[in-house]
Amino acid sequence: DIGAATTPDVNSQRWNPAKYVFMESDAGVSLSYTPWLRKLVSDINLSYLSGYWKFDQSSALSASLRYFSLGQIDMTDIQGTFIQSAHPNEYAFDVAYSRLLSENFSAAVTLRFIYSDLNNGINAAGGTEMYPGSAVAGDVSAYYKTPITLQNGDGKLAFGLNISNIGSKISYDGNSTSNFIPTNLRLGGSFDYPIDNYNKLSISADLNKLLVPTQNNLTEKQYSDLSPISGIFRSFTDAPGGFKEEMEEIMWSIGAEYAYNNQFFVRGGYFNENQYKGNRKYFTAGAGFKLNVFQLDAAYVISTSQSNPLDQTLRFSLSFDLFGLKNLVK
Repeated sequence: DIGAATTPDVNSQRWNPAKYVFMESDAGVSLSYTPWLRKLVSDINLSYLSGYWKFDQSSALSASLRYFSLGQIDMTDIQGTFIQSAHPNEYAFDVAYSRLLSENFSAAVTLRFIYSDLNNGINAAGGTEMYPGSAVAGDVSAYYKTPITLQNGDGKLAFGLNISNIGSKISYDGNSTSNFIPTNLRLGGSFDYPIDNYNKLSISADLNKLLVPTQNNLTEKQYSDLSPISGIFRSFTDAPGGFKEEMEEIMWSIGAEYAYNNQFFVRGGYFNENQYKGNRKYFTAGAGFKLNVFQLDAAYVISTSQSNPLDQTLRFSLSFDLFGLKNLVK
């Protein structure tokens, strides 16, 4: 769960689209699958499709589709009699443009459409009147890398920034009230150390902060009427506990990757969120295999708290180098 400044790959749309202009291949696509709450249910999952195309050496277009299925929910009345089944789901589609601004620096902008249907039959069961919600948002990201000459070879130091989901609010009650979407600030750094000509070690770290205000000292209506931009600035100073609590809202993650000949990969990391701000704390371990035009990656999550829906689940990604595949077919 680190990606602001890691080595560019086909899934950079999720972490930092500004990295795409530094991709060696001109086009690629990837499909990821993540089971959700697998210890409790078997039909909730998150699917992610992403891809990019470099139309010259200094610019690239990329896009992704994220689909979250909440599975089947059986609706009953107060006596427990079955009424109907609901299938809530959410998706987000985005397109990004990235541009090389100098030899080592790039930036990107992203536009996103979000659709969230949490209703899907709940009204028929006598619940609160709800409607599907939608929102539009944008991301602003930047990436900087610089080579470092070391005794064993050329290393690389990189930094990344991504402010995501800057946009409208979302409503599920016909715009009577509105909710903030998860605007997020991500900062990261990464260092690639060449052990020799075939072996490389990468160490990376990310910091995250949700740019969503708390309802402290605001009525429900005042909070609902607060604009998204005002909410972003307010999120830095509105914690009831002052500066100490603002610092508690920062999530951090660290990780390392060992690569052999840029074909075999072993990874591990740790994610930490304050116990009063979500309490997600977990280790990750994974591996990857790259051969010619495709790459297969898998990761396993080991939670150290009881608030992670991905605890003890595997995540998979399958990526294809479309430019390499085209040359292979020829």
